[in-house]
Amino acid sequence: MPTVGDRVREIRETKKWTQDQLATKSGVSKGFLSDIENNKRNPSSEYVLKIANALGASIDYLLRGDEPLPVSHREPTVIPQALASAAEQLKLSYADTVELLEAHRSVIARRSNKTTKSFEIKDWIELYRAIKKVFG
Repeated sequence: MPTVGDRVREIRETKKWTQDQLATKSGVSKGFLSDIENNKRNPSSEYVLKIANALGASIDYLLRGDEPLPVSHREPTVIPQALASAAEQLKLSYADTVELLEAHRSVIARRSNKTTKSFEIKDWIELYRAIKKVFG
């Protein structure tokens, strides 16, 4: 059964990238990428997200192989400045910050044609606390 490392290598080679190129694009060291691809190390969720963004892959695909090969034009995750500031205040990890962003997008996606206001730092903090209250 293919591993995370196997799928990372598969996509990297499909793109005809070297490990150096992927390391530069993902911000992960070449040695660590080599260890991942050779199944010597398991990356944390934060590193999987960085690698997925660089490759244009989904996290689900890298972790479980649940979907076909990713489309190369997928946009990388961009953290809004207000969310970055809120995450810093809340001392959130990168993975937790992205989860909060995805939760926000999920809520917005369910709204029908309503215009939504731009989230400020206090709005992100309130959303985080509300989610924590409900889900612990």
